[in-house]
Amino acid sequence: MAAASNARAHSFGQTEINWDKLDKTKFYVVGAGLFTGVTVALYPVSVVKTRLQVASKETAERNAFSVVRGILRRDGIPGLYRGFGTVITGAVPARVIFLTALETTKIAAFKMLEPIKLSEPTQAAIANGVAGMTASLFSQAVFVPIDVISQKLMVQGYSGQAKYSGGLDVARKIVRADGIRGLYRGFGLSVMTYSPSSAVWWASYGSSQRFIWSVLDNGSDFENAPGQKKIMLVQATGGIIAGATASCITTPLDTIKTRLQVIGHDKGQNARQVIKSLINDEGWKGLYRGLGPRFFSMSVWGTSMILAYEYLKRLCSKE
Repeated sequence: MAAASNARAHSFGQTEINWDKLDKTKFYVVGAGLFTGVTVALYPVSVVKTRLQVASKETAERNAFSVVRGILRRDGIPGLYRGFGTVITGAVPARVIFLTALETTKIAAFKMLEPIKLSEPTQAAIANGVAGMTASLFSQAVFVPIDVISQKLMVQGYSGQAKYSGGLDVARKIVRADGIRGLYRGFGLSVMTYSPSSAVWWASYGSSQRFIWSVLDNGSDFENAPGQKKIMLVQATGGIIAGATASCITTPLDTIKTRLQVIGHDKGQNARQVIKSLINDEGWKGLYRGLGPRFFSMSVWGTSMILAYEYLKRLCSKE
């Protein structure tokens, strides 16, 4: 049993590239371009999700397909990229902070857990979960203002929302009305949403990968390193599982956060009033507004990001 466990650990170790093995300069420069490309491909899903979450009770567009049709009819393809410039401007520094905190915390957490002698999937779940939550906490300082501004641009002119001339116009009006703290509206909820979501996502990803490898490697020749296609398939499967798990758990918090940042600012609502309004309009299912696009977004986005991230680590490995 111990030999099989060591063999599985050896097999997984052949697919893992640790932080100390990376060329950091290359990692950050190439990573900025790589993640920008993934963001371009998947950004429209975020626009659709956000519009569904802030739609009024009277809005005719009640599902993702009708939202897409409405955007294309009114604004064409550019409508699916409302607020994209703002997101990209803030995404690069936020991503640098996130990835640095993620990798350094993950290494520290694994070292702390070694004496406890937990099973490999459990150890991976705890270490990755702690790393994901810590990385999210550090990156929120940059991400929340970008989130507030981009969401207002995503829904401008939709369901009675105000219109803006760009990201700077949104920022000026928010600061004029509420000061700098207006840019951090929903910060607590963002931390409560993204940090647990990041923890669940990375915990699910880390543990599911180990579990999948333990099944695939059962009875195989552990001395042979797995091929790249097999590695990518396992990573993609882990990303889908992680996205599905995180989206189901955290969608209510995300819906409340989005409505508070977009609608609450204009109506002076707090989180309790937002929740009450959602439940009065649609019952408890109102808290799951945009679950479909969020599920799709977190699964596809997460899988794409993790494949890009793991590819980036291989590309930037010193060895």
